[in-house]
Amino acid sequence: MTVTLWVCVTAAASAQVKVGDLFPDWADGYLDIHHIYTGRGECMFAILPDGTTMMIDAGETGSDKRNFKPDSTRSAGEWISRYIVRMMRPLSEKKLDYMLLTHFHDDHMGNVLLSNKKSDKGDYILTGISEVGDLIPFVKIVDRNWPDYNYPYPMNGKPNIQNYIRFVNWHVANGAIAEQFEAGSNQQFKLTRQPDQYPGFEIRNIAANGRVWTGTDDNSRSHFPPIDQLTEEEYPEENACSAAIRISYGNFEYFNGADLVHTYSPGTWKDIETPVGQATGTVDVCVANHHAKDAMGEGFIREVTPRVFVIQGFALSHPDAPALRNMLSQALYAGERDIFVTNLFDVNRVALGEQMVSQLKSTQGHIVIRVKPGGESYQLYILDDSSESFTITAIHGPYESR
Repeated sequence: MTVTLWVCVTAAASAQVKVGDLFPDWADGYLDIHHIYTGRGECMFAILPDGTTMMIDAGETGSDKRNFKPDSTRSAGEWISRYIVRMMRPLSEKKLDYMLLTHFHDDHMGNVLLSNKKSDKGDYILTGISEVGDLIPFVKIVDRNWPDYNYPYPMNGKPNIQNYIRFVNWHVANGAIAEQFEAGSNQQFKLTRQPDQYPGFEIRNIAANGRVWTGTDDNSRSHFPPIDQLTEEEYPEENACSAAIRISYGNFEYFNGADLVHTYSPGTWKDIETPVGQATGTVDVCVANHHAKDAMGEGFIREVTPRVFVIQGFALSHPDAPALRNMLSQALYAGERDIFVTNLFDVNRVALGEQMVSQLKSTQGHIVIRVKPGGESYQLYILDDSSESFTITAIHGPYESR
């Protein structure tokens, strides 16, 4: 079978899938965005229209083992790697072109206290992102503060960050590229295989470390005050320093801001969500900031007005009631919106109440967004997370990109 015929067959199958089928392979021209649920933190994996691959975060944090997915026999890094390798099946090269670590919390990067596995490559523990990076070759890794790890204060004495630095240094010494996230840039994450075929595709770096894109060229401005004007108690906390991106494909827009928070201080520098929302603008799909906990403030939601929200939930507090109320509020913006959660604990169902929970479209499973070639429309698939069957449990859409 020729490559062209294989692509046509795969694309046709994608259009005809139904609940109970296996999730169909990616095909040329599609944008697939996977929100992988392990019960131990966040991970997003994307196959871009030309086959370029990208992973955002890979967490390994402590929680109730009964909620680990598919089960507790493997670490989160192993499950994530196996998931990604399966989705890479149609690609000629099984590698990650880009790894982005948004910030330095264990539910996004891993925790050395939860692993006794040492790498056979370098002097570091395998946990979260370091485990995925050992199991799957990668070309470039980007984080918010390479190579100094000193904002807003020296962090390289922390065990998790020390381990991560050793991991990055070994891979850089052996051919990988490491870079600091550049707020405002649209050149740091580019298509690597056939970029000329997809001129309508872009990944824009919106913000990190309090620097926010101005909306003009690659310019950014500092939203946080200079560190020397703050006391140590006033330093921006780690979540507020998270890296945020917007993926654009034709009319389709997707936002991922990791753990940006809303501190209910509108009009002050501590509200990083609102200026990030202003820089981002209207999107089709918005990943809820900070798992929809202490986040998703009114100012941010009024700016992004998504048709679809994705909540990467894995703890009892995901989501909290104020965030979910804002996401559902017709007063903040009118129109339909669908909210999907990777996991909702029973106790949180009770805390939130049936009125709000009944408005959620899905509360368990991997959440996959498949954008059709050109970006004019997209569908959302829920995949069974209890095994590696990759069975579709629900299909939503198609949605028309705005």
